[in-house]
Amino acid sequence: MAFPIETYQQNGIAAPIRVMSEEAASALADRVAETRRLGERAELGLRRHAHLVFPWLHDLATSDAVLDPVERILGPDILIWSSGFFIKDPGDGKIVSWHQDATYWGLEPPTILTAWIALTPSTVESGCLKVAPGTHRMDQLPHADSFAENNLLSRGQEIAVDMTDLDRADIVLRPGEMSLHHVQLVHGSEPNRASWPRLGYAIRYIPTSVRQTGGRTYATLARGQDRYGHFDLAPRPDAAMSEAALALADEAEARLRPILMEGT
Repeated sequence: MAFPIETYQQNGIAAPIRVMSEEAASALADRVAETRRLGERAELGLRRHAHLVFPWLHDLATSDAVLDPVERILGPDILIWSSGFFIKDPGDGKIVSWHQDATYWGLEPPTILTAWIALTPSTVESGCLKVAPGTHRMDQLPHADSFAENNLLSRGQEIAVDMTDLDRADIVLRPGEMSLHHVQLVHGSEPNRASWPRLGYAIRYIPTSVRQTGGRTYATLARGQDRYGHFDLAPRPDAAMSEAALALADEAEARLRPILMEGT
């Protein structure tokens, strides 16, 4: 189902938005596959703070093709708060439970969006993003933590409300297409039942006016100016998985994890 960017405020979602050719997306998917073969440390680098570890992912997250539609929603002064891959291999059973991103992020106000870029076909069969359009206007909903092993979320969090009466939509994306969704939009995804890996690069963008509660964390200035100084600004990585890049990503995680896991 298509959601034009003009309807973002109404639906909490804009998709599909093409940000690169299918050929370019396929080349990046191959690069991700090659990186994963380097071992556990490389896999971890892809899944958390990826733009701090790999220059080519920093460059994608700060490209005009991605930032131009982000700016239409957030304005000209934009930070990258975090980024990482949501990877579902064929038959691995991984899911993302129905949730709102804002639940444990500790960001105020909730003027935050996630860009989700497909590098392989994201279809119903491969476990594409599912959303409940308009739920971003419901404010924060109660969640329960499961810490389920097959859940890609940090706490296995799931909304603790009945979804029976909520409209739902599948966000099907071709390689090189992007969706943008609001931090309070209820969304999730099912297991990958396809024969190919579902590779989605999620980038969380915030205006520079947004602040972190619970501690001081890192962010990367993607566009414009930071007149507020709420975050320590992280640079573009000097090289993929360099000692400096990995150390910064580890420090970013060390600062952020206590906020995400507060109360557990």
